[in-house]
Amino acid sequence: MGAEARMTAPAALGVVELRDRLATGALDALALVESYIARIEAREEVVGAWAWFDPEFARAQARTLDSYRRAGRPLGRLHGLPVGLKDVIDTRSIPTENGAAQDKGRVPLRDAFIVERLRAEGAIIMGKTVTTELAFMQPNKTTNPHNPDHSPGGSSQGSAAAVADGMVPLAIGTQTGGSVIRPASYCGVTGFKPTFGAIPRRGVLTQSPSLDTIGVFASDPAGAALLAEVLFGHDPEDSATELAPTPALLAEATSAPPIPPVFGFVRPPGWEEADPQLHAAFEELVAALGDQAFEMPLPPVFNEAAEARKRINSAEMAYHFYPYLRDGAELLSPVAREAMEAGNKVLARDYQSARDLPKVLTAALEELLTRCDVLLCPAATGPAPRGLKTTGDPIFNGLWTLCGSPCVTLPLMTSEEGLPMGVQLVGGHGQDGRLMRSAQWLFDWADGATE
Repeated sequence: MGAEARMTAPAALGVVELRDRLATGALDALALVESYIARIEAREEVVGAWAWFDPEFARAQARTLDSYRRAGRPLGRLHGLPVGLKDVIDTRSIPTENGAAQDKGRVPLRDAFIVERLRAEGAIIMGKTVTTELAFMQPNKTTNPHNPDHSPGGSSQGSAAAVADGMVPLAIGTQTGGSVIRPASYCGVTGFKPTFGAIPRRGVLTQSPSLDTIGVFASDPAGAALLAEVLFGHDPEDSATELAPTPALLAEATSAPPIPPVFGFVRPPGWEEADPQLHAAFEELVAALGDQAFEMPLPPVFNEAAEARKRINSAEMAYHFYPYLRDGAELLSPVAREAMEAGNKVLARDYQSARDLPKVLTAALEELLTRCDVLLCPAATGPAPRGLKTTGDPIFNGLWTLCGSPCVTLPLMTSEEGLPMGVQLVGGHGQDGRLMRSAQWLFDWADGATE
């Protein structure tokens, strides 16, 4: 990872193996936490992934969990696993400042739904990871762990960077455009954005409720599946969620598919402007997959997605962030103010028209998926851009966010400069398990192909 300090042995293990060792007592939660604290202390000055971090708080949680295990008490599914939380997720008695000047010193009185789940399942809240201002497009302090002169992406930049640099095995972010998939691609980790509404958003900053989606970061698909499965559920306070059985994501991700998956390679809108290195890498990947991959065109209606998503996002952002504009516009970045002002100008008929488009896109996507298991496409337009004044282009992400489809990016490609480039897979609505099974298959296939 281009880092001077190395992770100690426990933190170098995969997430599922860590879970198993913690559950059996082969590894103490405190020992694991200490290894991550050492990593953070060695690297945080360069990476800048954390908005709030208190090593004593992490240690105290670990000691309590170790005492539970020694006493023979029931253990949660995430027992002893440290998790980083994007700083737009409410945490009781811990600052949640949304990357915004107006929210400095804000300390919630109630945990978000997902934080309640994490605590109940024995996860360790390692700290709050850096977000861009109000989870929008104004960069914050985080750098790319592979090269600090390059962007880590946004808006879940701290979560992606913390996992990529080995500061924490798991992290949580949000995506309204491309804020999970793109930083995961730039930082070289697995990023998973589930089906819209799969994970409740109560207690998470609301930017655009038609689009806002919780996502997760891990080193591999199995780790992402483990965390996401715990977070899936129904919350009466989030109307996007449904009362339905939770899919067995980890079991599906780690099971062998009945036959090898077939990947439908698509060139999404914006392909022509993408980095030539990306073009070449995908041509090589599709050729290497042989009969398991074929190219298919996206219907022309997908060309309307970027503008429709932007219209929805800006209009809803103008409404939900109005207090920030009203009470302290001078504290907002120009990019946030301009987006809200643009949202104020969106006509009702144009907003409603944009809201209707996902139904058409979803129908078209489902037809494509009758011919393959998942779609295969880039996660970003190339490697992370040089400089820290941009979070990159979300053109390859927003279209799937608008559809509400599950998607995952895998760190399978590297640019000539040694920077990661992600491979994105897209599945059908509610087909998160099948998507993660295909993702783990491709992840393992690529690992074997490079040996």
